[in-house]
Amino acid sequence: MARLTARFWIDAYLARLRVYDIPAFVVAHGDDTGGAVLVKLATLDGKAVLFQRSFDLMSGARAWVEMASGSEAEVDASVARQREFDPDLWVIEVEDRQGRHLLHDEGLI
Repeated sequence: MARLTARFWIDAYLARLRVYDIPAFVVAHGDDTGGAVLVKLATLDGKAVLFQRSFDLMSGARAWVEMASGSEAEVDASVARQREFDPDLWVIEVEDRQGRHLLHDEGLI
């Protein structure tokens, strides 16, 4: 089975968010083919949650897991630390007062 490039997944994710009128922006452009992806959900009340795609060690299935949450400044600091270690990292910022990010939708995991 061929693996999707990071760029292809991100383009599809942004298109899915647009369908639901959920604003999202590429904050950091990583490697187009194999860069890891972080998704920051800003709820526009000073708080945010950071998600990273991971693998369940027991089943081998992919899942989005919460990496950090709290004030937006704390989450931004976490993103900055991750970018220091991985310059190929993509960062997508989703802004939604209702907390929608669609990461658990079919086809996005």
